[in-house]
Amino acid sequence: MADERAVAPVPDQQNDPLFYRVLIFGLVTAVLLVIGGAVALAFFDKVLPDGIIALGGAAVGGLVGLMVPSPVK
Repeated sequence: MADERAVAPVPDQQNDPLFYRVLIFGLVTAVLLVIGGAVALAFFDKVLPDGIIALGGAAVGGLVGLMVPSPVK
């Protein structure tokens, strides 16, 4: 008899490659949009808000976190 409280396994790159492709595409898109926005704001002599810098840094950190091998392996 299966335990009703059992949870689904955590998706990983081998079991769900589409999930990771979409995740990486979204993070790369966020980084590119931040870079493009920074260039556009610099072109018009505007100040880049700290929130935009934080979003770009978080997206880069997420990409690095996905590329680092698991310590279990």
